[in-house]
Parts: sequence; structure tokens; C-alpha cells
Amino acid sequence: MVLRQLSLILLLSVLLADRSIGQGENAQTPDSPGAERPNIIVILADDLGYGDTSVYDGWVQTPNLQRMADEGLTFTDFHANSSVCSPTRAAFLTGRYQQRVGIVDVIARHLDTPPLNPNQRTIAQVLKTHGYQTALFGKWHLGMESSSNPVHFGFDEFRGYLDGYIDYHNHARHWHHNLKIEPQTGYSTHLITQNSVRFIKENSHQPFFLYVSHEAVHLPFQTPADTMEARKPVAKEDRWKRERIRPKYKVMLEEMDKGIGEIFSALRDSDIADSTLVFFFSDNGAIAAGSNQPFRGGKFSHYEGGHRVPAIAWWPGKIRAGSKCDGLAVAMDLLPTFAEIAGVKLTTAATSGATANDLEPDGISLANVLLSGAAPPDRQVFFGYEPKLGTAMRDGLWKMIVKEDRAQLFHLGRDSGEQDNLVESESERAASMRAAIDRWKEETAYRPPNPAETNP
Repeated sequence: MVLRQLSLILLLSVLLADRSIGQGENAQTPDSPGAERPNIIVILADDLGYGDTSVYDGWVQTPNLQRMADEGLTFTDFHANSSVCSPTRAAFLTGRYQQRVGIVDVIARHLDTPPLNPNQRTIAQVLKTHGYQTALFGKWHLGMESSSNPVHFGFDEFRGYLDGYIDYHNHARHWHHNLKIEPQTGYSTHLITQNSVRFIKENSHQPFFLYVSHEAVHLPFQTPADTMEARKPVAKEDRWKRERIRPKYKVMLEEMDKGIGEIFSALRDSDIADSTLVFFFSDNGAIAAGSNQPFRGGKFSHYEGGHRVPAIAWWPGKIRAGSKCDGLAVAMDLLPTFAEIAGVKLTTAATSGATANDLEPDGISLANVLLSGAAPPDRQVFFGYEPKLGTAMRDGLWKMIVKEDRAQLFHLGRDSGEQDNLVESESERAASMRAAIDRWKEETAYRPPNPAETNP
């Protein structure tokens, strides 16, 4: 009898050992005991204003975003890290102020803005290290050379373009599949959606991080009907006329919203909606045809309309349906947020050749905001765009903008339109905030990595 029991124990041990070996020596698990590893999807709109969607009482009906808000959490004071594309994307992906990585302006061939440094840790690298399949479909805009391709920054798959924008229909020379040019025929908004839906269905059996980086509603203002064959010449003086581009902008936003609906349908069809966190926001405010109401300014501006953007979080059963967050939150908060939710300790997710200082996030985790309805903690947040716009700062509801010798101070609780400059009447507060801006600029000034100080 004893021998029989020992035999059963031995057999069970062998079976368990085989199962462990079958998972592979490099199988990753979350660092935090009991932590989940939900799928994480970020949907990023391009140049979408705070006052555009129906979620924010805007002028375009966006039923799929509205359903996302009805079933999730809507932010009323969420900010892109900059009022232009590349800096926001750098901050969002690294969890750090874009100044630390040297990307304070858009990356363009006529400018000297550097690409994202490969020593910087990205969300994709953090999650990939812990067993996530990762993909980016759409716009990159953090470097246009092959060495800056997203596959070098933690993305297993990339389909899209490296530039700041491309023709929505005629993009064969710019459309990548990983490191190769591999055209896909169609309207870019539709292609980004199709690739995203395909990825979701192919990876529904394992945790994944999907970055859906839309071109919409960035110029050129082209709808699905504006094919190369159907286009008519437009006089130079008419190209930016609001009455011409506004109807196109509306259709472009509607097409993006339809695509978002298709992504949610894919999650439900794959039976993974309840294990998926989706976060939607815009990289900066709108220009031309869009609306940033009720705020002043827009893209290329330090006023609230330049960087306060729509943002919605959705996770059925985890995020309370129909909830709102009125506290200050920023795009650079997403890396630490996703890391905490996935149970990842950021100190264990370093990239090769990076020092601890290169990896420390400036953002904070919003996990309690999403999952428990907590308010974000009070803090000072800065929006630098030197030397073009100067630097802006939020301290609670106080807002300061400094450019050279000119300073503006507003209280957004009483003056959301930033019209009443209180620098003179609130001189003590103004001096304190200006000193904080000076300290921040010194602290975050870009210092290229020293190879002698990096880890092997």
C-alpha cells in the first residue's frame, strides 16, 4: 500500500514537472502576487479637440466613444504632455517628461529634433518583458530612420508610417510592415482598424498590448471618398477655409469612431472584453476645423485648448460605468498605471544600456483612479515647449504661462477661458510658480546619455 502511494506521488511529480517545462524557461509572470495581466489597448487620436466629440457635448456625434464613456470613466482634466505630436508620444510611451529625452518639438526633416533614444524604456518594452504580445498600428512620429522603427522599442509588430502624416489614400511609399516597406491598399483609418481587429483575434489567447495610433483627424483633410481619382484641384487660398475642411473633418472623425466600434466588437466576439483595459485620448488640441471649446487656444498653444484633451478609460467589471474624474491627469501617467495594473515592478524592467535616472518615471500611477474611483493626488505639472511657446505649469486650478519676460497667471476654477491675467494681483503666488518653472527647466534639461555611465 505504501509503495502504491509513493508511486502515485512520483507520477504526479513527473506530470507537474512536464507541465512546468512545457511553459518554457523564459515564461514571465507578474511581479506582484495575485496581479492580473489584462490586455491593454491605447487608442490615440491625432489633433482631436476637447470640444469635438459628443462625449464632451461637441458638434460631431461619436456613438462608439459615447458608449465607451457610458460604460467607463471620462476624464474632464486630462492632458497631453504637449500641444504638438512628437513630444506627447515620447512622454506617453516613456512615462517621462519629453524634455528629458530631448523631444520638445515635432520630429520633421526640416528640424533638428532628435529621435527617441533607444536607451529609453517604453510601455511596450515593459509589458513585452512580462509576457505581453505587443503591436503598433498607425502613426509613430518618434524618428523616421530605420534605426527608430517601433520594432526597436518593444513592439513585436508594426504596420503604419514613421512620418508625422501621410496621404490617407496614396501612402505606398511610406507604409511599413516592421522594417520593410509593405503597402496596404485602402484608407489609412480603415487599415489601422483592420490591422487592430486582426491582431486582437489572433492574440485573444494571451495578454497583449495594442497601440492604435490613428492618423485621424490630422491633415490632410481627406475622407474615404477623396481618392486620388476623385480629387479636384483646390486653390491655394481655399485650402484652409473652414467651410471647406470642416465637413471633411466631421467625416474623418466619424470614420475613426466607427473603427473604434469595430475594435470593441472584436473584443466582445473574442470573449475578452472583461479582461481588456482600453484607454482613449488625443495627442494635443485641434486646429482649423476642430473645436477646443470651452477652452482658449489649440494645437501649438500653451492655453488649455492646446493640451487638455478628451480621455476615456474602459474595463467592464473593473471601472465603474458612467463615472467621471475631474482631477488633473497627464499622458505620462499611463506607463506607471499600466505597469501597476499588470503587476510589473518598473525597477525590474530596465532596458539594456540605461541608468536608473534614465528610467525613473515622472508620471504617477492612476490605477486607483481607474479601479477605485479615487481622485488623482495634488501635484505640479509642466508643459514646456521652449523656445517657441515658453513653459506652462498647472498647480491645482492655478495655471501659469511664461515666455521670456512675459508671464500670465490664471485661476481655471473662475476663469476656464484664461482671460484674466492675475500676475500683479497674485504677485506672491506668481513669483512662487515662476521659481518652480525655473527649477523644473533646470532639472529636466536634456543631457545626452554618457556611454561610460550606462549599464552593460
